[in-house]
Amino acid sequence: MPEETLSQVNLFTMAPQLHQRPPFRAEHLGSLLRPDQLLETKLAFEAGKIPESQLTASEDKEINAIVETQQKLGYAALSDGEYRRHMFWGTFFPGLDGFEEVNDVDVDDFRPYAPDIAAFLEAGHKPGESVICTGKIKHVGSTYVDQFKYLASQVPANEVGNLKITLAAPNWYHLRYREGKAYPKSVYTNDEDYFGDIAKAYQAELQILYDAGCRNVQFDDPNLAYFCSDKFLTGFKEDPLNVYSADTMFEKYIKQYNDCFANLPADMHIGVHLCRGNFVGSRHFSEGGYDRIAIKLFQELNVHTYYLEYDTPRAGGFEPLKSLPTHKNVILGVVTSKFAKLEDKEDMKKRVIDAAKFIAEGNNISLDAALNQVGVSPQCGFASHREGNAIDWDGMINKLQLVRDIANDIWPNQA
Repeated sequence: MPEETLSQVNLFTMAPQLHQRPPFRAEHLGSLLRPDQLLETKLAFEAGKIPESQLTASEDKEINAIVETQQKLGYAALSDGEYRRHMFWGTFFPGLDGFEEVNDVDVDDFRPYAPDIAAFLEAGHKPGESVICTGKIKHVGSTYVDQFKYLASQVPANEVGNLKITLAAPNWYHLRYREGKAYPKSVYTNDEDYFGDIAKAYQAELQILYDAGCRNVQFDDPNLAYFCSDKFLTGFKEDPLNVYSADTMFEKYIKQYNDCFANLPADMHIGVHLCRGNFVGSRHFSEGGYDRIAIKLFQELNVHTYYLEYDTPRAGGFEPLKSLPTHKNVILGVVTSKFAKLEDKEDMKKRVIDAAKFIAEGNNISLDAALNQVGVSPQCGFASHREGNAIDWDGMINKLQLVRDIANDIWPNQA
């Protein structure tokens, strides 16, 4: 048998392997507080007072500084702080053919029980700008790759593969719209065709990033955590337009993700971050433990790592981690990024150990083996929206240092 064919056979017959470094023992979720000067520069550019070149120079300067800050704190999976973005999801969907940014969507097009939409409506605000499908979806060029290339220019070549870039969830502009409103029926006759073209777009994006040296991608997906919310599930069940149950829709989103990864290179690390909202002023949108989605999430979604919110009781207990397979990692977000009050390090270490005990129990393995699948992080980003959380710069640095200290104590001498 030719050597190449034998290698391919071995690849497909081997048991799944634990992919690490990335992820690392101490992680953060990508978005970091923007310095005031950068925010002022962005506002000046948007007001037409300065040229784009001046904005870019300011972004470059602050990215250089935040990379150095992360390095000093001892983080390996560096990000650019999402400093070129307005919101955490960036510009993937507006950059596709077939999607358009709109400023005045009919409020009746949204699911009023989707937690983020519900929060706006309850506060008396109409959901603002959005992105909607208007035609056939096609990837026509990456809006992320230049961000990655600049970040890569700030580190030695042997560290480029550790860098983290965050991507929008593929279901982002589907779940928020009511049945029949996510795309024109004249363009896509069903969800499967619509999801299929989105998957092809992500396949193209991931390949472009890979070719640029990217090996570490994190999908940010509050939507998956919404399926943990009783309030959302009740609204979904009572919506007369829905043709699927919430369970079926969750399964469709799992398949959509897996289709996005159909051609994924073997050495590319993929993670998914679930949280319950992280808006201006440290607002969250939903509550509910991972229990009802754990089996499908951990065993059917083809990612290497789960970055999970676990800083408050609204995320439930660690029991669902019994369903985490031995070839996957979980990064425990036990330190809140929403407020400056610092957690007790010993209490957080105990929580990490407690979580690992459930992984060990679920797989009938030792605690040490279970801890090998675990890392620690803040529960979410510090600035999912560029205005940031209700925490100041020193508060953010203290949180990042605490995460690093927790990791150092539990996993000495590991990145």
